[in-house]
Amino acid sequence: MTLDDLLQDKRRLFWVLQFIGWSGWAMSFYLGVLVWGEPPENYTWYLPVVSAIGLAITLGLRWLYQRTWEASLGRRVFAILAGSWCAGAGWMACRATIFASAFPEEHAAQDTGKSEFLSYFSGSISAFWVMLVWSALYFGIKYYLLAQEEKQRSLKAMSMAQDAQLKMLRYQLNPHFLFNTLNAISTLILDRDTKLANDMVMRLSRFLRYSLDNDPMQRVTVAEEVDALKLYLDIEQVRFGDRLTLHFHIDQGAANALIPSLLLQPIVENSIKYAIAQSVGGGSIGVSASIVDGQLQLQVADDGPGLDLRNGRMPKGGGVGLVNIRERLKQLYGDRQSFRLSATEPHGLTITITLPVERRIPGDRKP
Repeated sequence: MTLDDLLQDKRRLFWVLQFIGWSGWAMSFYLGVLVWGEPPENYTWYLPVVSAIGLAITLGLRWLYQRTWEASLGRRVFAILAGSWCAGAGWMACRATIFASAFPEEHAAQDTGKSEFLSYFSGSISAFWVMLVWSALYFGIKYYLLAQEEKQRSLKAMSMAQDAQLKMLRYQLNPHFLFNTLNAISTLILDRDTKLANDMVMRLSRFLRYSLDNDPMQRVTVAEEVDALKLYLDIEQVRFGDRLTLHFHIDQGAANALIPSLLLQPIVENSIKYAIAQSVGGGSIGVSASIVDGQLQLQVADDGPGLDLRNGRMPKGGGVGLVNIRERLKQLYGDRQSFRLSATEPHGLTITITLPVERRIPGDRKP
């Protein structure tokens, strides 16, 4: 059993700590007796019995503390002090009775002129401190476990909220893309180009099947992402024909690096919308992936009219697709990522994404 498993099982943890604590008290007390003198004969059975009695008495303290857990601070402090004193006095009475009965000669030799009451009272103070320390440890450990539980619940809630936000951002992409594609198919049908419309529907179905079959929280390799991107570009190739020229440059070292699924599709869609569709002669789009200075660098560049960029950002934050990509990357990577827009020479727009290099563990199909 690991430590984490033990911390999860509070009942077992309580008994393990009880055994360790009272065993430690018995050993330390026995060592003290050895230092100050010779222990009585058959003394080895006395300490385990006394420890067991102390353990049993602390079960009563535990019951008391559980009953007063929701009480006011003053009542809890009173319960701790009064309970520890009563527990210590009762434990000391048991110890004194057993010791006097089992070791009468040693008990008589301990008489230093003090009255029986003073001897008992002095011993009760020592026992009180033992019970008070036990109480402090009980509350300390209990509050620690509660704090850990609250921390786990908080982390789980944050993780669930993050997953929900990422899925929301991810699912916003499909309706955006689907609207544009269906609009193009509608145009082809109105132009009575049924063969081209049918080809576009078939390619759309392949892309949507891929999109729906993949978990939006899943990370895929760059090579898998490029394959999915080509499914999307098959659709756009039907729309634009020779007006759309594509260039892919995927370095071998970057091909198996992991990225969020369907990360590049909305970027390429943005280039098609603003660079290809608005140009009579069409244009070209280049997609590249490489390892630069130990980080994965993804680039999508077009030769369209470009944009008036300020500080590497589109005016007013850009379209839905690019805004969602920024948010997804922030949620997934925090400050370990960058999303930068720059001008393509002599004209056009280049979007550069830099991510930490992550790869699949051998034997795992999914990260």
